[in-house]
Amino acid sequence: MTIRREWLDHDYYGVLGVDRKAPAKDIKKAFRALAQQYHPDNNPGDPAAESRFKDINQAYEVLSDPKTRAEYDQARDAFARGAYVGGTPGSGTQYVRIEDLGDIGDLFGGTGGGMFGGFGDLFGGARRSRAPQPGGDLEAEVSLSFHEAIDGAGRVLTVDGPDGRRDVQVNVPPGVNDGARIRLRGKGRPGNNGGPAGDLYVTVHVGRHPLFGRSGKDLKIRVPITLAEAALGATITVPTLTSTVTLKVPPGTQHGTTLRATGKGVVTPKGTGDLLVVIEVKVPENLDTEQQELLERLRKLESNPRSHLGV
Repeated sequence: MTIRREWLDHDYYGVLGVDRKAPAKDIKKAFRALAQQYHPDNNPGDPAAESRFKDINQAYEVLSDPKTRAEYDQARDAFARGAYVGGTPGSGTQYVRIEDLGDIGDLFGGTGGGMFGGFGDLFGGARRSRAPQPGGDLEAEVSLSFHEAIDGAGRVLTVDGPDGRRDVQVNVPPGVNDGARIRLRGKGRPGNNGGPAGDLYVTVHVGRHPLFGRSGKDLKIRVPITLAEAALGATITVPTLTSTVTLKVPPGTQHGTTLRATGKGVVTPKGTGDLLVVIEVKVPENLDTEQQELLERLRKLESNPRSHLGV
């Protein structure tokens, strides 16, 4: 079989957020969800999302094929025990055929009996490479409530490593967005022969709020007002994340108008957003006799709002 160098540098199970023993259907389900989330069409002009999309596709390409997945698992198991895979001179992709490594190939399920030289030192008691090798990156996910994302939060993650599972402290900064990817340098897989450790990439998932939506630093809330308040103007009280704010509704305000409460949005290291208040004019229902009479009088006094349509 053929082992590619990038297999040893990337935890494809971590990229897709699935367990190593996950069935094929779970891998496919995770791939579809992530591919939709990070597709370039949904993240225009976002190089981080584009890079993540490529990683997701690369991971699925390997793990979706049973044979390639088995070879990938065997390669990473052997690498964790000290194997080194070198590159072919002049080649952009580094790989080695395990069948060409003689008895060492048996550790990978190879046939043995091939050539040993030409790829540098390998592993075991034979000729272990002394060149520093960087560790691979790891992927993890955290889920936060809406308020935790606004205020910042800490999480302890348990991640897989060659020496077993270990805990890593993750401090999520205030104002983090849903889908944000946090990089923890040196918290990935340990390097070999004094090489630097890889990085840990943590994807953040943020829960919904029953009242507020969010767009970057700005919060958004939909607030109903009466027909009279819209026509005559009013002063209304609107909730914020921490208290309330008073806003003036101008006379003649239309349904869908957005009012802005400056500085009442999300506080982030890069500044504070605003609270966007979307006005919804609520049409009265189940009118009593007096209300019907008043509206009938109003209708007789109103001009035709559709005259510009020629009707």
